[in-house]
Amino acid sequence: MPSDLQLTGLHHVSAVTGDIRANRDFYTGVLGMRLVKKTVNQDDVSVYHLFYADALGSAGTDVTFFDFPYAMRERRGTGTVSRTALRVAGEAALHFWAERLDAHGVRHGPVHERDGRLTLDFDDPEGQRLALVDDGGAGEAHPWAADGSIPAEHAIRGLGFTTLALARLAPTDTLLTDVLGMRLVRTYADPESPAHTVHVFEMGEGGTHAEIHIAERPDLAPARPGAGGVHHVAFRVPDEARYHAWTAHLARYGVPTSGEVDRFYFRS
Repeated sequence: MPSDLQLTGLHHVSAVTGDIRANRDFYTGVLGMRLVKKTVNQDDVSVYHLFYADALGSAGTDVTFFDFPYAMRERRGTGTVSRTALRVAGEAALHFWAERLDAHGVRHGPVHERDGRLTLDFDDPEGQRLALVDDGGAGEAHPWAADGSIPAEHAIRGLGFTTLALARLAPTDTLLTDVLGMRLVRTYADPESPAHTVHVFEMGEGGTHAEIHIAERPDLAPARPGAGGVHHVAFRVPDEARYHAWTAHLARYGVPTSGEVDRFYFRS
């Protein structure tokens, strides 16, 4: 594919909630993220759409939620995003967050190493699987200091990698490499099932914010979408010209798309 069509990293992750008030309380009150936009799902304007991000609403920091009241919980399995990572800087930040999650009654795992990075796994109140990962403090950060309870040096910096659980790697690996221009850079044993392998695909200049991890899990049944599950993952392109070029690129490969849509916060 043309070198100027390289994706530069994750843009946002959109998920589903069945309880938007509790969702807002958790992501702003516990995780300390900024509610940067409250709007509606353009495909169904009866559904609220909330965006949580850093202080500036920077691309690559947004976790968004569609509000489907009383939605059934997601049934975990394959064919879905199985965990969304959020970046923090340093081991001290992870221990701060372990204590903060304890104080708010949020169940979590231990601080442990995954794929060479220190990580803390936890779930939101609806079972949305999340992780905090040490990114070494790389790059700019614009933490949101709403009430001062989270020191700026420990605040969430933005999105890290996302992990997808699939029954088999192919043909998704072909889509990621041949069509989207990512690179398979390494593998590691799945911490949730060490007999299985996670494949790491990298885009752009790489780094924690520019990876997709594919957990190959043929032992699991297909997931059922619902509250606590991810709706979609979005990738970044650097400018409008390349945004239009991607539309043409996907058309050449016969990949069905929504067409270009103005979301009034970004274009997708």
